[in-house]
Amino acid sequence: MDPLSAIRDRGIKWVELQFMDVPGFIHCVVVSSKEVDEGCFRNGIGKLDGSSVAGLSEVSESDLNLIPDPETFAVLPWDSCGERTCRFICDVGATMGGGRHARDPRGAARRLEEHLADSGVEARVAAEVEFFIFDGFEVRVKGFEQVVKIRSAEAPEGPASYAYKFKGGYYIPLPIDTTYELRAEIARVLGESFGISVEAHHHEVAVGGQVEVNIRHDTLLRTADNILTLKYVAKRVAARRGRCVTFMPKPIPYDNGSGMHVHQSLWKDGENLFYDPSDEYAELSQLGRYYIGGLIEHGRSLSAIVSPTVNSYRRLIPGYEAPVYLVWSRGNRSAAIRVPVYRRGDRDKRVEFRPPDPSANPYLALTAIVAAGLDGIRRKIEPGDPVDRNVYHMSEAERRRLGIKELPRSLDEALDELESDHDYLKPYFGSDLIEAFIEVKREEVKRLASYPSPAEFIEYFNI
Repeated sequence: MDPLSAIRDRGIKWVELQFMDVPGFIHCVVVSSKEVDEGCFRNGIGKLDGSSVAGLSEVSESDLNLIPDPETFAVLPWDSCGERTCRFICDVGATMGGGRHARDPRGAARRLEEHLADSGVEARVAAEVEFFIFDGFEVRVKGFEQVVKIRSAEAPEGPASYAYKFKGGYYIPLPIDTTYELRAEIARVLGESFGISVEAHHHEVAVGGQVEVNIRHDTLLRTADNILTLKYVAKRVAARRGRCVTFMPKPIPYDNGSGMHVHQSLWKDGENLFYDPSDEYAELSQLGRYYIGGLIEHGRSLSAIVSPTVNSYRRLIPGYEAPVYLVWSRGNRSAAIRVPVYRRGDRDKRVEFRPPDPSANPYLALTAIVAAGLDGIRRKIEPGDPVDRNVYHMSEAERRRLGIKELPRSLDEALDELESDHDYLKPYFGSDLIEAFIEVKREEVKRLASYPSPAEFIEYFNI
């Protein structure tokens, strides 16, 4: 589709230019459709002060360009004050037409895809994105007063409500599932307006309104774009229904947190390089095993990018179905890496990496995951024997005897790992983006360390 013709023929008045900062927050600027011409798709639109966006640039070199990607054109299903609006996801361009900006997260995904294309290989990536739907959310911090109020989308109030069993929300049906209609609308908008294929959606384990939307596999860059779009659409649809959505990994204590399980495979000439029907264990090729070896080898440094918030490590604790041990298996959900085996002869063989959560910047997270796997292939890293037992039930001594590595227990610890293990990322991230990411996240850790949590008041106020 020619986006310029579509803008003209459909009477579009406004164009929303979307992009992500380094931590993973969505930003946008709305410009008149008269500002968009053929040159914009080559040289960009000079509307960005990069120094005002986390991690992008310094004040001394803040003038950046937004370069719309024509393939991300979509007419929004909601108007701007009665006037039609479309959107593009943008690359961030450097000053004075200097090509891609070194710190643009989307650029990292592009570089990895270009690297694979040189050898005729394509990475296919899918994502299972979990998040919470709430009826309301309020935070107040003033002096010694600190209040956090979350009104669950499923609070048992009134005669039409149902009783819930703790951690009993998995696959619950209507009418008990009060998130169904909103999820269905999110899926419909993603498909009809953005061309994104949703394979499934359902209620998740946590009963406070936790849901999951499964995005069908696509190229690495397009899947990252689709995750951005899912976040954007879910929040817009929820707001129009008087609700709110959060992709925060652990908003509710003592219940399951939200993950973002990432499925990957490598293809060449129409053949899945991970599939080997002669393998009796999981029909996984030796190349696929090396790929898993890379994920295990770099799993601790990956944690900083795929679980990139202080809150992420509230989720990564035993007992809440979040993987904390770097082992692999064919069906074991206590393992960080799983090879699904629902049936034999499945040529769509894939590797599922389970530690990521939806607070991650999808461009950085997906690129880092595939980069780790590729390093495992390059160095022929064996993943060790699969573990088919519940790792949570093993003693610490047994895990130590088996050489099982554990994920970092805090963002600070994960950043230490990333600082000492990031060479596998450099061909795609570049040193500048890695350093910017670490700097932004170190500041985040420092900033949040100064805030006492509500739980600390409960524990210590009367000490």
